[in-house]
Amino acid sequence: MADPARRRMTPEEFFEWQSAQDGLYELVDGVPVPHVKMMTGASVQHDRATVNIIVSLGVQLRGSGCRPTTDDVALRTSIATIRRPDVTVECGELIRDTYENRSPRLVVEVLSPSTTNIDRFRKLDEYRRHPTLAYILLVETRFSSTVLYRREGEAWLEESFEAPDAVIDLPAIGARLTLADIYEDVVFEPGRPAR
Repeated sequence: MADPARRRMTPEEFFEWQSAQDGLYELVDGVPVPHVKMMTGASVQHDRATVNIIVSLGVQLRGSGCRPTTDDVALRTSIATIRRPDVTVECGELIRDTYENRSPRLVVEVLSPSTTNIDRFRKLDEYRRHPTLAYILLVETRFSSTVLYRREGEAWLEESFEAPDAVIDLPAIGARLTLADIYEDVVFEPGRPAR
């Protein structure tokens, strides 16, 4: 019998299969692939930036009907692809016992050297096609730099933020992020000071 992780699956088959696995997987074109952090875990700077974002958004969104989720909750980006963004802001009805966000408004990918290319290109293209997303935020961990993609009608506008006092406004979810909050206690590479 073929290895179940090597055969094509529907999203429903994938979620059933995933529930019996020790680590997280993504479904890419119908094939389960290990989530990159399953191999080595997240670096301290990746984890710190992710936690900082969740804390900041969680406080601001309390009682709003929107809430941040971790990469434990998946995001379907096509009929055969399921991703696990580092942070997602879900603004839909809270549904018990589901494994995926249904009405995301924001996804955040905290970049690592091993994930930068796939996050900046393939995943970015997938996220842009998601009908409910208003924002895609890419957060660098080697130095102070973020890129926000904001949906304006059918177009996506790109804006970069590097200054420690920069503010990223997210009016579609009623929140904002500052680079000072995102990078609190994050240690950058030697010779690459915060900008």
